[in-house]
Amino acid sequence: MKYTQGKYPLIKKESIAKEVYSFTILCPEVAEITKAGQFVHILPKGYTLRRPISICGIDKAKGTLRIVFEVRGDGTKELSETHTGELIDMIAPLGNGFTLSDDIKKIILIGGGIGTPPMLPLAQEFGENAIVITGFRNSSAVILQEDFKKTGAKTILCTDDGSTGIHGLVTAPLEEVLKSESVDLICACGPTPMLKAISNMADTFNVECQVSLEERMGCGIGACLVCACKVQKDGQEQMLHVCKDGPVFKSKEVVW
Repeated sequence: MKYTQGKYPLIKKESIAKEVYSFTILCPEVAEITKAGQFVHILPKGYTLRRPISICGIDKAKGTLRIVFEVRGDGTKELSETHTGELIDMIAPLGNGFTLSDDIKKIILIGGGIGTPPMLPLAQEFGENAIVITGFRNSSAVILQEDFKKTGAKTILCTDDGSTGIHGLVTAPLEEVLKSESVDLICACGPTPMLKAISNMADTFNVECQVSLEERMGCGIGACLVCACKVQKDGQEQMLHVCKDGPVFKSKEVVW
């Protein structure tokens, strides 16, 4: 796994929802080797533990990465107070991203809540050949819809309370799409119950599915056991690291 540790300037900062921020970081040598589905590990000022954040945008020409994160504690609160022009202490890119073969013609991308950002690079790659299904608690939590629309992908929005989009879970429109269209791959990121339901549906329709797991991490490079997860390969259960062996896994290999 090739990665770099350094301090990189924050060149653009936006608040895109309540307690949700978008950062664009100038890091040419990192952007050049980054793939969709990988993540960064950032050290907030005054803290000793880094925070893992999914990569939401990769611009190799401009040498930038985009991350979108939600304030969930003191560390991410401190990170959100970083000003444009300041340096961000970052290790990146980390983990194994999505595996995309050349024969993929139609892809479904599913994001739940703050698991939505890593779907954007895939939507940009597949454009009109992608169907993006996103789910949020309510209308105030919705993010990145315009970004997805700009890619040319078909977008389907769901909310738990029906305040915008479809009232319900992402699995309902997913089932409708799978019944009506031929799909080569499903990629998803979000809460574990959502990923499990998507995995079961992918099995039912015999469609390959890859999921990006969300787990607490310590080191981010596989040296500790904080983010261990159970998978089944070759008929045997194994304990792997989400940070090093993932965060993306074949859904049929994950022991839910």
